[in-house]
Amino acid sequence: MICPICSGTNVFSFQLIGSIEYFRCKACLGLFTDPKSRLSPQEEKERYSLHNNDVEDPEYRKFLSKLYDPLIKKLKKKSRGLDYGCGPGPALASMLREEGFSVDIYDPYFFPDESYRDKEYDFITCTEAAEHFYEPQKEFNKLDQVLADKGILGVMTNFYEDTINFEEWYYRKDPTHVVFYTVKTLQCIAEERSWKADIQSKNVVFFKK
Repeated sequence: MICPICSGTNVFSFQLIGSIEYFRCKACLGLFTDPKSRLSPQEEKERYSLHNNDVEDPEYRKFLSKLYDPLIKKLKKKSRGLDYGCGPGPALASMLREEGFSVDIYDPYFFPDESYRDKEYDFITCTEAAEHFYEPQKEFNKLDQVLADKGILGVMTNFYEDTINFEEWYYRKDPTHVVFYTVKTLQCIAEERSWKADIQSKNVVFFKK
């Protein structure tokens, strides 16, 4: 088996929990599920449709502020951005537009317009989406292609640490979560693309191109 994050070949079976087998890469320390255990596209979309991503919800805005607050301090006026994997309710894009930024949106299920691939962006946000990537390496390569030089990619996803009880970890229990990143994984993602990784918190990282 090949690691879908870094293409490493030193992959081993990490845990079998119920009917789902989890694998780990010794090179990047990322974890991922056996592709055979994935939900069908219809099942996956139905679960995403249940997400309450209401931009008017103060609690959800507070949640997104973990990425939003440090990001806007780094952006210049009139910066152009992309909210990648925005889900059915692109709340973060709305918050950024309120600050005067131009923001495009993309989501494979809800906003599948791929015209973003012909553009270039000063910043890209990816909140609670990277853990859903079936092929993370390809996804990050696509983002690299549309991220301008010195641009910022902000990713929000819960990072795995070896002190966590993986079997009981709530983040693992979501069946749409198929890949899990450690700090080492994030550093490998950055190194592969000559980015710089800046860890903001236990679930936010900024990559600078």
